[in-house]
Amino acid sequence: MNKKAFILTNILLIFTIATGFAKPKFPVDTLLDKYNVSWDTPGPGSAQSMPLGNGDIGLNLWVEKSGDLVFYISKTDAWGGELDAQKDEWMKQGGVLMKLGAIRVSVSPDAFANSLNFKQVLKLKTGEIVIQEGKGSSAVTLRVWVDANNPVIRVETQSAGLTTVKVKLENWRAGLTDTILHNQNSRIAWYHHNLSTADAHLANLTFGAIIKGKGLANIDSVTLQSGKKVKSQLISIYPLTSVSTSGHQWLSDLEEKVSQIEKLKLEQTRLTHQQWWRQFWQRSRVFISGDAQAYNVTQGYILQRFVTACAGRGAYPIKFNGSIFVVDNPAKDENADFRAWGGQYWFQNTRAMYWPRLMAGDFDMMRPLFKMYANILPANTAQVQQYYHHEGAYFAETSPFWGGLNFMGPDVKANYTNHYFTPILELSMMMLDYFEYTGDTKFARETLLPIATAGLQFFDQHFSRDTTGKLLLDPDNAIEMFWKVHNPAPDIAGLHAVLSRMIKLPAGMVDEKILSQWKKLYNELPPLPTFNINEKMVLLPYTGPQTAKSFNSENPELYAIYPFRIYGLGKPDLDVAVNTFNTRKQRSKGCWVQDPIQAAMLGQADVAKEYVSFALTRKDPALKFPAFWDKANDYMPDEDNGGNGENGLQQMIMQVDGKKIMLLPAWPLGWDADFKLNAPYNTTVEGKVVNGKLINLKVIPESRIADVIDMTKR
Repeated sequence: MNKKAFILTNILLIFTIATGFAKPKFPVDTLLDKYNVSWDTPGPGSAQSMPLGNGDIGLNLWVEKSGDLVFYISKTDAWGGELDAQKDEWMKQGGVLMKLGAIRVSVSPDAFANSLNFKQVLKLKTGEIVIQEGKGSSAVTLRVWVDANNPVIRVETQSAGLTTVKVKLENWRAGLTDTILHNQNSRIAWYHHNLSTADAHLANLTFGAIIKGKGLANIDSVTLQSGKKVKSQLISIYPLTSVSTSGHQWLSDLEEKVSQIEKLKLEQTRLTHQQWWRQFWQRSRVFISGDAQAYNVTQGYILQRFVTACAGRGAYPIKFNGSIFVVDNPAKDENADFRAWGGQYWFQNTRAMYWPRLMAGDFDMMRPLFKMYANILPANTAQVQQYYHHEGAYFAETSPFWGGLNFMGPDVKANYTNHYFTPILELSMMMLDYFEYTGDTKFARETLLPIATAGLQFFDQHFSRDTTGKLLLDPDNAIEMFWKVHNPAPDIAGLHAVLSRMIKLPAGMVDEKILSQWKKLYNELPPLPTFNINEKMVLLPYTGPQTAKSFNSENPELYAIYPFRIYGLGKPDLDVAVNTFNTRKQRSKGCWVQDPIQAAMLGQADVAKEYVSFALTRKDPALKFPAFWDKANDYMPDEDNGGNGENGLQQMIMQVDGKKIMLLPAWPLGWDADFKLNAPYNTTVEGKVVNGKLINLKVIPESRIADVIDMTKR
């Protein structure tokens, strides 16, 4: 070893020890590898892809039977504006979240001819995919990672013998809406540019990438090849989205960013990338053992959290209908730019991926959701004033990332999402939780308060009062299930839950005049609708005769359990909630279904286990990756399915109410667990479940252990 290499090795060793990579220290270090995804058969196409990403840039990666490594590149802000060209009606609404293109990497001589020597592994702990091909002198290893801290994709090849490495861009939009730059010097560059005549929120949005690698030279505008045979090759791909008046401006911006990244030392970026993933996995954990289903449920939970981390730190929230990991759809003769239900955000579907982030401790992944709705608020507030001449705002159930409302007066025709005002209440509930978990007063003042205040103003001023002085919500949808009904349960529950918490915000945070208005509104809220069935009290989806036609497969009456938590363990009238759950009409599983969460919140361990197990093992039969969930009512890979499975499993282990922490409130017999979850007030709770008993309990800070209730001792 030469002197320079010796010094570098020792520096890396010191860095490794300092950052904690040298030896396992946490349970996740020793347990996580068991859930890596490993395949011994290649491709043949995107349906057999693995996901990878850094929170903003995503890959669908597979190896074809020819041996070529292929991956689609996606980005959370790559919104196309050519809406009129779309065949599907939903794809014309809200922009098209496009792939940037596909990359093909070939290594020759072909080590991949013998597929018996093939292995592809998703390494969760380090956020990378490693592919091994061939053996002996023909062995080749490819390592792919998307830098967690910088906007760059790395592909590294390492071969036993000398090889030629080729990189090719494959772009199905080239010459149509995308531009390939010619006469490039040792690089490939391309971009998609939205026309200035597109919707104002999409106009001039430009996205694409540059591909480079030391020793790589152009064969043509879309192909690079190593100038000489090599044993190792680094390929770097630099994506960028920006608002640019021209491709030239976009390229200039990207070249500056490429220059900045190229100044970084590769090995240091690799270590900090791995450190990010290690810290991510240390935020929380859930590992289950016991029956045959326990491994599959654990894997589903871990992989859903991984997929969320790969797409959850970008400019915009995660799309419920495939995230940034949609694949080709031969059944519809569509490429990977297509997704059923299009580019709009549907709040009721989007929320499913975000509620579990609280207990997981993935607070950074909640911020894009809050940011999008905070940005929407001013325009929606102005439209409410324009349409109804009063204050406040709400968020439409379905809207593009820039928001917008349609007039929804009493005479407007009913449909699934007209007269549907609930989202701003549930988002306020989620933001209240975020504030309670993190203590972030800046967030509370700048994001929570404006949104929640606008939502409460809207309900206060938009609806009249009945003869008793109570708020009269009419016409108002009971979510998508019952249209234009009287006093729907979800909105009543949401108003009770949000107002009661807003009134209790820390002193000095809320203006006294607004606080007085909230207290007045709280006293004017109607009770939740109920009915006596066979001498058992149950909740109803809306007030009055239950004659409204149903249009969906949902149980609006159960919103008082989740997401609004009016009823639950340790709260009054638990029997009413249990009766309602047990007599619910809609009992389907998976996708947007909330039953696993509601069952857990009512202490029904076996029901919760059944629904959670279904959700966290419901792989789409046409897709290979274990956590690419069946499309069901949405689109594959369906993020609702995994998000609700995560949430349900967490609620089986821990439930919180103010400062109270209830452990194992719905834990089934036959399952053991090793867990660490986050609780309000910057608290973490970890322990083990062995034979139905809680052991090794550790609460940080220790003062919070006084708030813990072991529900196995009831």
